Amino acid sequence: MSKKSTAPAGCPCGGPSLATCCGPYIDGSAIAPTAEALMRSRYTAYGQRNEPYLLATWHASTRPTEPIMSEEEKVQWLGLEVKSALRLRQRKAEEPGLTKDTVEFVARFKINGRAQRLHEISNFVREPAEGGDLRWFYVDGSFPE
Repeated sequence: MSKKSTAPAGCPCGGPSLATCCGPYIDGSAIAPTAEALMRSRYTAYGQRNEPYLLATWHASTRPTEPIMSEEEKVQWLGLEVKSALRLRQRKAEEPGLTKDTVEFVARFKINGRAQRLHEISNFVREPAEGGDLRWFYVDGSFPE
């Protein structure tokens, strides 16, 4: 007789569980403390098709005005590898004066059953949001060859 595991499933970003990793950022009960944490939560939100969270964490200067997800595309997110979180590795990312950071990652996914790989170097800024809390926002990214 086999027992079913009662351990919570891991977070889609690779963390221990959604409840202790990206979940609190996505549901608004916590603020992502680093650019890497925000990037991981955005990866998870893509998997959940949570467009409101993605738009809310996108900097106003570069936020799309059109929908970012297509109903026709069937996307399955398969895995995330963080290559580097530049300033996180060089010093504490929670440093009060830190206002910019860069995170390099590779995300694997399938679109309509076809395997894809996204290698991006994302730029983030930290600034006051509504209510005055300092928050990280995704600005843009480049795609190394």
